[in-house]
Amino acid sequence: MSTSPLRVSCDCCDGVSRREFLKTTITGLTLAAGALPIVGASHAMAAPKPTDRPETLAAALHKSLSEEQHKAVCFPFDHPLRRKVDNNWFITDKKVGQFFNQDQQEMIREIFKGVHSPEYAGQVMKQVEHDMGDEGFGGCAVALFGKPGTGKFEFVLTGRHVTRRCDGDSVAGSAFGGPIFYGHAAKSANEKADHEGNVYWFQALRANEVFQALDGRHRDMALLGTGPEEKGTETVRLTGKTAELPGLPVSELTRDQKDLVRKVMADLLAPFRKPDADEAMKLIEANGFDKLHMAFYKNQDIGNDGVWDVWQIEGPSMIWYFRGDPHVHVWVHVRDKPERA
Repeated sequence: MSTSPLRVSCDCCDGVSRREFLKTTITGLTLAAGALPIVGASHAMAAPKPTDRPETLAAALHKSLSEEQHKAVCFPFDHPLRRKVDNNWFITDKKVGQFFNQDQQEMIREIFKGVHSPEYAGQVMKQVEHDMGDEGFGGCAVALFGKPGTGKFEFVLTGRHVTRRCDGDSVAGSAFGGPIFYGHAAKSANEKADHEGNVYWFQALRANEVFQALDGRHRDMALLGTGPEEKGTETVRLTGKTAELPGLPVSELTRDQKDLVRKVMADLLAPFRKPDADEAMKLIEANGFDKLHMAFYKNQDIGNDGVWDVWQIEGPSMIWYFRGDPHVHVWVHVRDKPERA
């Protein structure tokens, strides 16, 4: 099967920039929203809102695929590949910059940017461009699961230090449409203690504010030895436990300390678009904020400076594991309840 770039052209687009073409496409899809449900089957069909734009584009991308492209990157919604996550992987062997035409590549870029907040979308894109090396964003790979308009449809983009999803709430009870991954190796694979230039290090600094606010007994409960091993999808397996989770129970904290943990969660969610961030926090609160546990890992302290590079927040149905040694890897899974088929 050829992987040469495919190009779609028509007389009506001559002299029109790709960005203008995409705007026209989005507008047309918005007007025809009745044919493109953007939310899951449990919701009434409605015209797309600004926050739905990535789903609209994902539907347009699906519609634009040639037969050859469809065979290579489209799968049934329940395919097990949709649930996979890892720190450096490619969901298909078809690279964005080689297998898709220029208009499709622009759609994919806009989908990716659209699932992030306006404040962070540019920084996140630069991180992916940097970490993907010479090929940049074009070295990533995408897959589409299910079919637009059925209530079961998801777009997934993967590469080094990136797994992102766009599902339009097709995956019930799951924030971000399933487990995601983000990371960054800013200056080198072995970052220094200050993680200079790392897009996500601000999250660890906020988490360390919580540790500094703890008394001696709570620090002893929170500070453990070595962080969990990275094992792909298994890294974010949810246990359903409400007790005996690693680290310090949030229930033991004062109101002010709990407010600091909430600020950590706000920083963790800041890079993502508001609907996804709101959904994640709603699920975490529904399972009980006080059931969360926070752990820091002293054996992976770059520079031995007492600013903990590796830490996590875990609850019955969520894991947010920040592994900052030797550079930043972050594993995320937030659900309404532990795994289900």
